[in-house]
Amino acid sequence: MNDVYFRAVANFTYDWESWHDPDGKLVWVNDAVNRMTGFSPTECLQMEDYPLPIVFEDDRTKVEEMLRSAVAGESRNDVEFRIRTAAGEVRWMAVSWQPMHADDGQHLGIRTSVRNITERQSLREQLRLYAEHLEQLVEERTARIATLEKHRQQMEKLAALGELAAGVAHEVNNPLAGIRNAFALFRSSIDPEHEHFDLLDMVDREIERISSIIHQMYQLYRRNPQQPVDFSLSNTIRDVLCLLEPVAGRRKVELNVSPPEVTEILRLPEGEVKQVLINLVRNAIQASPVNSVVTIAVTSDSKSTEIKVIDHGSGIDEKVLPHIFEPFFTTKGELKEGMGLGLAVSKTLVETMGGTLEVETEIGKGSTFRVVLPAFTAGELS
Repeated sequence: MNDVYFRAVANFTYDWESWHDPDGKLVWVNDAVNRMTGFSPTECLQMEDYPLPIVFEDDRTKVEEMLRSAVAGESRNDVEFRIRTAAGEVRWMAVSWQPMHADDGQHLGIRTSVRNITERQSLREQLRLYAEHLEQLVEERTARIATLEKHRQQMEKLAALGELAAGVAHEVNNPLAGIRNAFALFRSSIDPEHEHFDLLDMVDREIERISSIIHQMYQLYRRNPQQPVDFSLSNTIRDVLCLLEPVAGRRKVELNVSPPEVTEILRLPEGEVKQVLINLVRNAIQASPVNSVVTIAVTSDSKSTEIKVIDHGSGIDEKVLPHIFEPFFTTKGELKEGMGLGLAVSKTLVETMGGTLEVETEIGKGSTFRVVLPAFTAGELS
């Protein structure tokens, strides 16, 4: 009678219970196996290598090792593995086992108890995915904070350098104006046939270059930004090309606009847009080989206008690239063609207008400077 009760208790136990002989062969299994796996106790007893036919293929080696350790007299708890049910569904299980002995010490075999942990495993997987997502968000936020901090430091650097540059420019501009006026009077008194008259053109160009540098230094610390006006981007580009055509001609570089008819009307500070384009196109000309083309490409949508300045020069080295928008950084050598203010000024002007200035470059193929300006309609800015 006790055997009937014990068997009833075992059969109505929620877990999947098995009894193996000392060699590991199945002797008895309760009815819970059918609920968990879809296989009946009778089918299990007929399996030569139970429970391996039920175990998921990739986990059979683990279960074989488990059976070997159980036969050797070891006990373990909560070892996880997967099964494939009679219907083909994969479920997660956790097994515990221990040896069984009679009162006289006789080894009766091994008892195993298996629980269905599929839901627990699913929650664990969800938690893992959530943790990965959270980690990704933290990494993105950290990167964003680092970018903002770098931008803040850059802006502080720009402000300090710009204020210094503006002060120097102010001090230099007054004597330069006197030099220019005195030189104009001196030049007017020289006979054009004089053997050194051509040198006066060189002096005039150098005075103009100094004046241009001073203008850039003022822009680096502009206290009174220009007011936005409605203007034709086509006319602005035409003015830029007219100003830079002599530079392009000397270097035998062709200037091209795509599409030929630019129709965009912008409401922005026109002078600042023009200065940005002058800086970018001049740099593109200086970076271009002889008989190449510099292209100004314009596209727009309802939200923004994009202006690309494309050259086919040697590209920008990856070591140099992170520094090209820093004030006074130049790759042109000995300041022969600038003080390294053009890109710094351009980026500051574009960002002040609510836009972005970025660069794409490939060594040996050239660079593309991409200006994206907000598309304001008349009346949105004042």
